[in-house]
Amino acid sequence: MGNNHLINQKLTKPACPQTNGKAEKVIRTLMKMWHNMQIFEDSKDRQQKLKRFINYYNTVKSHKAISGKTPYEFLEDYFNHEV
Repeated sequence: MGNNHLINQKLTKPACPQTNGKAEKVIRTLMKMWHNMQIFEDSKDRQQKLKRFINYYNTVKSHKAISGKTPYEFLEDYFNHEV
């Protein structure tokens, strides 16, 4: 699948989070902004709340690293840019 979309897969050393900084940062952000702020009734409730948070994070929340755009806006601009 990765090769069909020009995505390079990189494997990290087992049990070595230092070699996987980007994924660890995403997990930290998820825990700080979402998980630690929630009370879940059950697994289904957790899944529903996670879906809502992911939608918010990607389509509503602006991100400094991409000039204050949402990830959705950033990708929309990228793929609509004429070459």
